[in-house]
Amino acid sequence: MPSANSKAPSTQGNFANLKRLAYFAAVVEAGSFTAAGERLGITKAVVSQQVARLEREFSTTLLTRTTRKITPTEAGLALYQRSVLILKEAGEAFDELAEVAAEPSGTLRLTAPLDFGISAVVPAIAEFTRRYPKCKVDASLSDQSLDLMAGQAELAIRVGWLTELHLQARQIGTFRQLLVAAPSWRAELRRAKTPKDIDALPFIANTALRDPTRWTFNRGDEERQSVVVHPAISLDATLAVREAVVRGAGLSILPDYAVADELASGTLIPVLPRWSLPVGGIHAVFPTARFRPAKVRAFVDVLIAGWLGR
Repeated sequence: MPSANSKAPSTQGNFANLKRLAYFAAVVEAGSFTAAGERLGITKAVVSQQVARLEREFSTTLLTRTTRKITPTEAGLALYQRSVLILKEAGEAFDELAEVAAEPSGTLRLTAPLDFGISAVVPAIAEFTRRYPKCKVDASLSDQSLDLMAGQAELAIRVGWLTELHLQARQIGTFRQLLVAAPSWRAELRRAKTPKDIDALPFIANTALRDPTRWTFNRGDEERQSVVVHPAISLDATLAVREAVVRGAGLSILPDYAVADELASGTLIPVLPRWSLPVGGIHAVFPTARFRPAKVRAFVDVLIAGWLGR
C-alpha cells in the first residue's frame, strides 16, 4: 500500500512521457535530431532536450551519438520497439475518442438484402439522413452478399445465419420463417397434416438461400420432421418468390417481415401453423476494426430503434 507521503502518478507527467516517447521514436526512425525535428515540425533543440530528459529520468543511455549518426543502444532499441506499439495504441485511442465525440458525417456505404432492405433499411435510411443532415447514404440492396473485406461497404445487414465468422457482428433482431400459400390452395392444404405432405404440392424455392430445398419443422419440444422439397419454380430473390406465391403458383417459406401485410390482408394464408421453423437472426456486420465511424454506429442505432418499434 502506498505511504501517506507517496505521490500518485501524475496524468500530466504521463502525457509528457508519451510525447517524449514520440520524439525518441522519431529520432530512431529519422537517424538524427535535425531530421526528427523536421518530421515533427519542431526545432532540433527541443527534440534533443526532451530525449535527454527521458534518459535522465530513467538513468539510462538510449542513444549513441557520433558526429556521423545516431543509433539506439540495446536499451534504446528495446524502448523503441515498445514505443511503436504504445504510440500506435494511443493514436487509435485518440481517434476512437474523436469519433465518439464527433457528429456523424460523410457517406455511409451499406448493403442489405432486397426484401429486408425495402421493409426496414430504407425507412431507417430516411430517418438517419433526416436526423443527421451531414450524412449521405449509398446503399446496395441485393440478395447477393457483397464482400466487406474488399472494401465494398462499411456495413452489411445480414438476415439468416452468419457464416462470416471472421467479421464483427451485432444482432439487431430476429425473424420467423413461415410456410405460406395463396387462399386458392386452401382446399388442397386441408389434406396436408404434416410437413412431409407438402411435397405433393408445388413449391417455390428461393435459390438465394444456402439450402433452399431442405427444411426442418418442429411441433412443440419433441416432434421434428425434416423434408426435402422438389421445386416447381426456382427464383433467386425473396420478393420474386413472394409474388409467385401471391399469384397462386404454389407455396413457399418466407420471412415474417416479408409477408406480414399479405397475411394481415388475407392475400396469403399460413400453412401448417402448428409447426414452426427455426428462428433466424438479423445482424449488423462490420469489417474487422478497432473502432467504427460515428456514422456507422449512429445508423445501426436508428435501424434497431425502427425495428423494435415496428
